[in-house]
Amino acid sequence: MTCKEDGEVTDVGAAENAELVRRGYEAFIAGDLATLGTLFAEDAAWSVPGSGVLAGTKRGRAAILAYFGELGARSRGSLRVTVQDIVGGEKHTVGIHHSHAEIDGKTYDQAAVVVFVIRDGKVGEAKEFFEDPAKADAFWA
Repeated sequence: MTCKEDGEVTDVGAAENAELVRRGYEAFIAGDLATLGTLFAEDAAWSVPGSGVLAGTKRGRAAILAYFGELGARSRGSLRVTVQDIVGGEKHTVGIHHSHAEIDGKTYDQAAVVVFVIRDGKVGEAKEFFEDPAKADAFWA
């Protein structure tokens, strides 16, 4: 939060955080893992709900990028993410999106939310929340 001389308070950090998350979504959608890598802190963590093969916490930039690659490989390139909204905050920034993929007659079609914690201009932590974690576990198996 920044105070102007007239005492007005602006959320400069919130706008910057939202822009960082927006760039991340754009890079993910484009399959640009090189750009994505620049947006994450080296020690970042990404948590995925559920109990399936992709569930759990990925620790470190390399593990997070490997997870993103696994989504592409397991969906055979069919995963499509549509951003619905990004809500920037000084402590937390939230990305709301819809995911869709189809493989072997199975369809993955869910709303999702990712809560990001931004540290020093990089994503330090992200937690995914799915509409139906059991459905996600079944699809990605």
